[in-house]
Amino acid sequence: MLEGIRKEIEKLISLYEAEKAERIRLQSQLMHSKAENEACRKQIGDLEQQVNNLQLSEAFGATGDKAAAKAKIEKLIKEIDKCISLLEN
Repeated sequence: MLEGIRKEIEKLISLYEAEKAERIRLQSQLMHSKAENEACRKQIGDLEQQVNNLQLSEAFGATGDKAAAKAKIEKLIKEIDKCISLLEN
């Protein structure tokens, strides 16, 4: 009887150790997945910013020509400033 209890305790300890090892493995995998998820989120943010920049560039009709886009933006800013000054008067 005592030997049977001892074997059951050893079996429970063995199962406990296996579950503990599995928990550690899963925690490590979770941390890795979280890091990968964060890297992907950052990459998505960067790509969305690139898309927004391209859309803005296309909106001003200056695909690839930064000087033309800058000139067009400056012209729009001047027009806006002019409208603001007219509204203030």
